[in-house]
Amino acid sequence: MFFHMLKGLVGEDTFYSALKTIAQEPRFQALSWDNLRAVFEQRSGDDLSWFFHQWVARKGAPSIEVSDLRVIMKKGIPTITFDISQQDEPYRLSLPVRIKTDREEKNEVLSLQKESEHFEIGVKGNPVEITFDDEYDVMRKITPEECPPVIATLLGSEQRIFVLSEGGRDRYGEIADALSKEGFIIKEHQAVRDEDIRNSSLLVVGYDSPVLKRLFGGSEKSGTGSSLSVRKNPLNPAKVIVTASGSSENDALRSVQDVFRYGEYSFVRFEKGNAREKKTESSENGIAYSLDAPVLVIQPQKTENLKDILPSLIHVPVVYVGERHTNYEDHKVQLKIIQYLHEKGRKFAIGMEMFQQLFQKSIDEYLNGTLNEREFLKQTGYYKRWQYDYSQYREIVEYAKVNGIPLVALNIRSEIIQKVAASGMDSLTDAERKEIPESMDMSDGAYRERLERIFENHRRQGKRSFENFYQSQILWDETMAHMIDGYMREHPEHQMVVLAGVGHILYGSGIPQRTHRLNSKKFTAVVPDAAGIDRDAGNFIVFAEQQEPPLTLKLGVVVRKTEEGLAIDQVVPRSIAKAAGVEEGDMLIALDDWKIEDIDDIRIFMSDKKRGNTIKITVLRKKFLSGYKPLELTITI
Repeated sequence: MFFHMLKGLVGEDTFYSALKTIAQEPRFQALSWDNLRAVFEQRSGDDLSWFFHQWVARKGAPSIEVSDLRVIMKKGIPTITFDISQQDEPYRLSLPVRIKTDREEKNEVLSLQKESEHFEIGVKGNPVEITFDDEYDVMRKITPEECPPVIATLLGSEQRIFVLSEGGRDRYGEIADALSKEGFIIKEHQAVRDEDIRNSSLLVVGYDSPVLKRLFGGSEKSGTGSSLSVRKNPLNPAKVIVTASGSSENDALRSVQDVFRYGEYSFVRFEKGNAREKKTESSENGIAYSLDAPVLVIQPQKTENLKDILPSLIHVPVVYVGERHTNYEDHKVQLKIIQYLHEKGRKFAIGMEMFQQLFQKSIDEYLNGTLNEREFLKQTGYYKRWQYDYSQYREIVEYAKVNGIPLVALNIRSEIIQKVAASGMDSLTDAERKEIPESMDMSDGAYRERLERIFENHRRQGKRSFENFYQSQILWDETMAHMIDGYMREHPEHQMVVLAGVGHILYGSGIPQRTHRLNSKKFTAVVPDAAGIDRDAGNFIVFAEQQEPPLTLKLGVVVRKTEEGLAIDQVVPRSIAKAAGVEEGDMLIALDDWKIEDIDDIRIFMSDKKRGNTIKITVLRKKFLSGYKPLELTITI
C-alpha cells in the first residue's frame, strides 16, 4: 500500500525512474527509509517528508466517515454534496470517488487534510450511486460493509472465545488446550455473557448451541459431513461468530481443527476430511451509497377500501394490525377486522401487546364473567403497566367478551424490559432469565439501524446505552413472537389477530419475522400510514380518517400516596371534585363503595363514567382539634 500510494503521488514515470535508480546505484547496500525518500524527492522535485512520516513513522490508519450526503440542484446543475471527517489527528489523503448517473460515470480525487471538510460535485443527469475508494488506493480502516464475514476475522480478533457445551471441557479437552495456546479463551456456554460476545469473535461447536439461539434464534444444519460457517456478530459487526457443526459431535470437532487453514472463506463444507464446498460472501467494494431512492406514487382513484381487502385475511394464519396507541381510528380499524373474521365464522384469538403474560388468568376470568371490569383493570395492572386510556381498547375487549373470542396477553413483565433497557441482559437474575425466550435473533441489521435512529431522536438527558435499548426491544419483540407461536401450537385450528404498536410490525422486523422463524406460518401486516408510503412497510397501508376517542371524564385531583392513604394536594378548578366540595388536604377514601388504594384506582373508577351519572366521594377531612372525620360528598356529573 505504501508504494502504491507513493506511485499515485509522484506519478508512474517518476516512480519507476526512482526505483531504477535505487536498483542500480546503491546496489548490494543497505537502504534506509531516509535513503529511499531522498531518491524520490530528487526525482520528483517535491518535499516528501510529510508522506514518509505519515505512512512510515506514524502508527495506525485513517478512519473516514461520510455524512450529510445529499443531491441538490445548484444553479440548474445536479450537485452531490457531502462532508468527510477523520477521527483523531487528520491524515493528508488523496481519496478517489466514483459517481454514476443515468448519463455518465465521473471519477474525481478528493484532497483531504482536515478533520472535517465539505465537498460539492456537479454531475450530468440523475445521480444513481457514489463510491469512495472502490479500488482501495488508500490505506485506511475498512468499514464493516466492506468486510465479508470470514474465518480470518476470528483468527485476527484481539479477543476470541471457544464456546463449549455444558460439561464440554472433558469432551473437548485436547482441542480446547490447543486453541488456548493460540490465544482463545475457553468458556462453557452458560458462562458467556453479552459483554463477552460484544467484545469478541466466537468459535461455537454445534448448530444447536444456546449461544446461537441467543443471537440468531438458532442455526440450521448445513447438510452432510461437517462445516465451518461464519456470520457477523450481531452485537458487534466488526466481530464474527464461527459455527463448527456436523452430523455428529466428532465431525464438528474435526472441522474445528481446520479453522486455521481456510481463513479467506465464509463457509467450508467437509466430507471425509476433504473440503467439498468453499464460499466467501460478497461485500461492498469501497464506501458505497445509493443516491437513487425511489419516489413512490399512489393513485387515490385506484386505492382500495378496507372492506375490499378483508376477504384476503380469512385464510392467513397470522394477521398483524398495527396501531399508534393514542390514535382511536387505528383501533376502529382493528375492530372492523376482528368483526369481519368473526362474522365469517372464523375461529381465532386476539393477541394483545397491551397485556402482560403474568395476568392471563385475570383476563380469562374477566372474559368468562368471574371478574368485573374494575377488578380486571386493577388485577392486570393496566394503568400501571400500559398507561394509555382504556377507552381506546374497551370496544375490542368487550366485543371479544360478548362473542367468546380468546384474548392472549403477549407482553413480558415491564420490570424486565425496564431492567434490560437500563443495564442490559447481563443484569438479569437467573430467575428473571427463566421468564425470557431461549432463542432470540439479533442479526437484523436494517431493524437495528431503524431503532438507532429512533433512539437518537428520542434520547433523553443523561447517558443511555443504545445497546441496552436495542436488547430490550429485541426481548420485547421475541417475547410476543414466542407467545403467538406457543398459543398457535396449542390451538392449531385458530388464526391469530395480533394488535401491537406499529413499530413492532413495520417491515416485518419486530414480531412478524420472528414468529415466522418459529412456526413458518404465513402472515399479513396491516399498518397505519405512520411511516409514510413505503412498499416494504406492510402488506396493506391504511389511511383512516382521524377520530376522537370516547371522552374519559377526570375527577380533577392531584394526589399523593402516604402511609394514611391518598392525600389530595390540589383540586383542579371547575372539576368534578371541585363541584362536589372536595378540598385540598382531604384524604380520599372511596369512590361510590369502591375503596381507593392508589392513584390508578381513580383512573379505573372514572374510566366508565358518563355525563349524568351520580357518584359518591368519601374523604377524610381534618377537623380542628378532633383529627380526621369521614365525609361523604355526592355529585351528579
